[in-house]
Amino acid sequence: MTGYGKHNCSYNGKQFSIEIRSVNGKSLDMNIKLPIIYRDKEWEIRNLLNKVVQRGKVDVFMNVDTINAKPGTEINKLAFTSYLKQLDQLLTEMSLAVDRSQLVSGILRMPDILTQETDGLDAKEWELVFECFNKALVAFDEFRREEGKTIMNDILLRITTIDQLLAQVLPYENERLETIKQRILGNLEQIPTAEYDKNRFEQELIYYIEKFDITEEKIRLKQHCAYFLKSAEEEEAPGRKLGFIAQEIGREINTLGSKANHVEIQRIVVQMKDELEKVKEQLLNVL
Repeated sequence: MTGYGKHNCSYNGKQFSIEIRSVNGKSLDMNIKLPIIYRDKEWEIRNLLNKVVQRGKVDVFMNVDTINAKPGTEINKLAFTSYLKQLDQLLTEMSLAVDRSQLVSGILRMPDILTQETDGLDAKEWELVFECFNKALVAFDEFRREEGKTIMNDILLRITTIDQLLAQVLPYENERLETIKQRILGNLEQIPTAEYDKNRFEQELIYYIEKFDITEEKIRLKQHCAYFLKSAEEEEAPGRKLGFIAQEIGREINTLGSKANHVEIQRIVVQMKDELEKVKEQLLNVL
């Protein structure tokens, strides 16, 4: 499911920005980008995310800006030279002119350019940064929940629409059977010398009509729709289950269409299929 969360905090002359983004995916794929000094904390971030995110492609970005450089802050010359060389080459290729001071200022804001002389990561600093991650994750989860409510309301509305369309089939059923009977009789009457046993004709007609009977399909389709709505309401993470139920709904709609033999019923079936396809698309975003 798509999601977005961001939180900022500051400590000891540093400005921290944590950003979490996700798009839909069948499995959980995390991409965490941290400054070098925080890399050994990646497992803590992963464990934190695992408590909230179940699947999808998740990108986590941490950016650190130095507000007021403290004594002991050094420029990473190797990283600075590398950035400068790449930017010079890119600007030359694109025939762009940029003020040198702006270029240098921009490079100094790049990750890992300014380093603090320290024996290790300040425990208090990491405590604050970890809390910043927590707050970004809360915002991320709230975003997903709000989007999830909107998606689920749309899905439930479409399933309800399918159920309502099913009720529209009833008026055409008797008309359909009578049309079949009259068509067969009309074909017989076109043969002047045709003689037939009326009792046998009725038996054959009943057999023929039974092949086009859609009573079972209507009952199962209605049950599947009711089960879908119930599961969506009661299950905590119903996405996979609802996907299976949607497949069963599709089978009944297809069978209904193949047996319809009536233009209006076929039209209703097409509407049902359209609604179901939109349901399946939305279910990809449901856990």
